Amino acid sequence: MSARPCLEVRGVTKHFGGLYANDNIDFSVEDEEIVSVIGPNGAGKSTLFNCITGFYPPNRGHVRFRGHDITRFRADKVCKMGIARTFQVVQVISDMTVLENVMTGALLRCTKIGHAIEKAEVVLAFAGLIDKKNFLGTELTIADKKRLEVSMALATEPKLLMLDEAMAGLTPVELRGMIELIKNIQKGGMTVVVVEHVMEAVMEISHRVIVLNSGKKIMEGSPKEVVCSKEVIQAYLGDKYNAVSQ
Repeated sequence: MSARPCLEVRGVTKHFGGLYANDNIDFSVEDEEIVSVIGPNGAGKSTLFNCITGFYPPNRGHVRFRGHDITRFRADKVCKMGIARTFQVVQVISDMTVLENVMTGALLRCTKIGHAIEKAEVVLAFAGLIDKKNFLGTELTIADKKRLEVSMALATEPKLLMLDEAMAGLTPVELRGMIELIKNIQKGGMTVVVVEHVMEAVMEISHRVIVLNSGKKIMEGSPKEVVCSKEVIQAYLGDKYNAVSQ
């Protein structure tokens, strides 16, 4: 474990008028951790991602990445610093091929088209999409679109990958494939932060879990600690987890 965290979020607050989407959020993420952020709809999870990645400026608080204060950086500069993300609503370029989509990420670091093609093909092979490299974005299933969006992010060569509901809406087989992909990404030395509702996946992949409710952090701990918390069960998990907490 490194002397300083990969990501530090300190007192991050974001409000829209009188509505506080994030209220004094604090947490850190160590190198090569997988940390999941969970909570009910409207808890502020995606807003927090947006504050970290430069899409929203926080009203208060600070974000530090690998020792650098990135609080007021634009999204493109945050990406160049080494943070890549996916979105709750999948963002791929529908009228470009799978290969061309991933090349758009690779061109952040590559100055030559040939190098961008080579990098994109390596990433697609890793993500299990190389056989579909000539498909258009519109021709992909939702599961493959999610893999493509992850591939676009990976092609930017991030140190920190942030996934916003990358496993939502997948079949059990597709979910297993995405879980394995995320595990392999982390095994390759990358740090991963995940916003997710699929608790099966959260329990399996996470080193730690952060729970948000109504814009506030209500708990942080191991997956087992979180599912045994009466406060988390009441706020989010529901009655099916009551037996676990007994």
